Amino acid sequence: MNKLFSIGFWSWVARFILRNRTWILIVIAAITVLLALQWKNMRFTYTEANLLPDDHPINLEYDQFLSHFGEEGNLIVMGVKDSTIFTPEKFKAWNQLSKDIGKFNEVELTLSVGNLQKLEKKTDTTGFELVPFIKDSVFTQANLAEYKDELFNKLPFYDGLIYSPDKQSIRSAIYLKKDIVNTAARKDFVIDDLIPIIKKFEEDTGVTVYTSGMPYIRTLNSQSIIDEIGLFIGGALLVTSLIFFFFFRSWRATFISMCTVIIGVMWAFGFLGLMHYEITVLTALIPPLIIVIGIPNCIFLINKYQQEIKLHGNQAKSLQRVIAKVGNATLMTNLTTASGFATFILVKSELLSEFGIVASINIVAIFLLSLLIIPIIYSYMAVPKYKHLKHLNKTWINGFVNWIERMVKERRITIYISAVLLLCASIIGIYNIKISGSLIEDMPKNTGFFDDIRFFEKEYEGIMPLEIMVDTKKKKGVMSLSTLKRIDELQDHIKEIPEFAKPLSVVELVKYSKQAYYNGNPEYYQLPNSQEKNFILSYAKSSNTDTNLLNSYVDSTGQFARITTFMKDTEPDRFKRIEEDLHNEINKVFPPERYNVSVTGKALVFQKGTHYLVNNLILSLSLAIFLIAVFMAWMFRSFKMIIISLIPNLLPLIITAGVMGFVGVPIKPSTILVFSIAFGISVDDTIHFLAKYRQELIANNWKIKKSVFAALRETAVSMFYTSIVLFFGFSVFTISSFGGTVALGALVSITLLFAMLSNLLLLPTLLLSLERSIANKETMKKPAIEILTDDEDEIE
Repeated sequence: MNKLFSIGFWSWVARFILRNRTWILIVIAAITVLLALQWKNMRFTYTEANLLPDDHPINLEYDQFLSHFGEEGNLIVMGVKDSTIFTPEKFKAWNQLSKDIGKFNEVELTLSVGNLQKLEKKTDTTGFELVPFIKDSVFTQANLAEYKDELFNKLPFYDGLIYSPDKQSIRSAIYLKKDIVNTAARKDFVIDDLIPIIKKFEEDTGVTVYTSGMPYIRTLNSQSIIDEIGLFIGGALLVTSLIFFFFFRSWRATFISMCTVIIGVMWAFGFLGLMHYEITVLTALIPPLIIVIGIPNCIFLINKYQQEIKLHGNQAKSLQRVIAKVGNATLMTNLTTASGFATFILVKSELLSEFGIVASINIVAIFLLSLLIIPIIYSYMAVPKYKHLKHLNKTWINGFVNWIERMVKERRITIYISAVLLLCASIIGIYNIKISGSLIEDMPKNTGFFDDIRFFEKEYEGIMPLEIMVDTKKKKGVMSLSTLKRIDELQDHIKEIPEFAKPLSVVELVKYSKQAYYNGNPEYYQLPNSQEKNFILSYAKSSNTDTNLLNSYVDSTGQFARITTFMKDTEPDRFKRIEEDLHNEINKVFPPERYNVSVTGKALVFQKGTHYLVNNLILSLSLAIFLIAVFMAWMFRSFKMIIISLIPNLLPLIITAGVMGFVGVPIKPSTILVFSIAFGISVDDTIHFLAKYRQELIANNWKIKKSVFAALRETAVSMFYTSIVLFFGFSVFTISSFGGTVALGALVSITLLFAMLSNLLLLPTLLLSLERSIANKETMKKPAIEILTDDEDEIE
């Protein structure tokens, strides 16, 4: 019954496609145009990936912090380490650079040596006032030397903020308006305004400027993603078209296949726009993925068409068989591939869910496009000539198939020993895998902005913001001396951690107030004691020094205080120890019954996001294995066949994990994707082989050996072709400047290569070794999906 239904259904599909050729092409063209109109809705991401669910406690704490203090990542810094910067001409140019940047609408304020304010005690009344640090309008070497000495030795408030702890470099701070930080306006400002004006300064003065800060890093990182989309698509098209032509030696077949996958790419962009998803470092991979995954569909269809033409020369019959036989088989293989991507939808991460949704939809779409376009286009063309079919008789591919057959027939023990040795070695490697939570590890390392990050890590001890929010549980509780002392004690602890920069908080302003009260003597840069507290704080309250810095570190109610530090790129294990130590110190300094203290910030959110994804990796991969096992059960109705089919596909994943451990590739958001993607793709070969194997069992009256080798010879060529296309197709991602994308491309390529060998060697070997337990009609029940044989798919 199933067989009759399968024959009838695919017969109807073939008739429908070939009888409605023109209308189908019109519909495809119309859908393509409609999806192309959605391109205008594509948005490029303006923030780094948040890998945690919205309702995760870490995200909730971060959202609470933002509600009190607004966007944290609005600071861009420019640094110089040049002994000649304190010469009149260059110092004037440096000051002018900050003034010019401050004039842009996107900038809230700039803080530079030229516009620094000093806090001084008023002489005529009670209170403090801010006065310019630089009072001269004409610069000489003498007065610049005085300013330099005063800045480095008498203004500790600006230590780590304007000058480096070792006093060898200075920097300017650019505070963007918070409402534009996560919008396209930030990108326009950085790309079109900031970078050109800095380059002009460098050309005019010969002074190298190092620029960084989260808005700057995000912008250039996003621009790198945008630039690489075209590179990936072009690279994937070039590599796959060259391989395709090498296999088929036909410009016509190559052109038809490229047109099919290009339409698939257009649909991929259209779906991204239709769903209003951002183009992130992950979704940017989807268009080239569609090319790499779509070409094997084209190979199966065109290869079958040419085989049929060579067999009987009847074009109509050949096209009917192509649709019925290959469409039937590739439907299941594309569904298993799509299911590998679809497992990411169930991970509670918006970034991965969007990637899984768009990827799985487009994999099904490229299958439909291949099934419709290729037979229809060939139906309008002349029958292929002999020169187009010569590739079917390649002697080298026959040699490869003969070697596979010989290994399975004569070297079964060798295959098992090799598999066991690889498994043992891989398990050892798995124990060496590390987890990476670095925010900058996957950023392009051959770019100027990555070098600038390293400069600020060295000179200013970090660039990634880490925030601590102190809730005093009462209004104006921050300015009590006991709270200020507790904040100062915690800051002293933070200063002892080498991965952290000098922290900034309201405490620094209060210390500066005491210094100002004592006529600017730097020895008094400290918190006031209980006797000094009342009159120094009353001085501060009577002052009209409404500084942006004070507003940034105490909320409007005076209940919440903020401590900001910056951290270096830190190994996850080390960061975990630092975090535990920090929480222990917080619990010791701030009694929980009086204070609520939370540690947050982008650096922490990203670290936690990576660990969250690693914990969900097992769930994602388990779902992929379960879904594909369900497909196998539905197809073959045999539990033993499910086990046999999973072993050759799980082994390559274990080998890849072992390789990661040995070569030092850590688990991170990009490499987490490898396993589900590779498993979903590699199982396609298993489906093709087992489907053909069952055909041969029936045809050969359940003779295992004869059936295994017949299936091997039939499927080995197409498995080899598609695996080579996939290997080199995914290898295109290794040209990326993003470390994670490189690792993704290389690891998937390696996994698919191992999977091909595993399915060609280990799978038939298992079938031969277990022939007594599986070679009977009770074990191999009638499948739900019947792969049609040559004498079963005739269409009236």
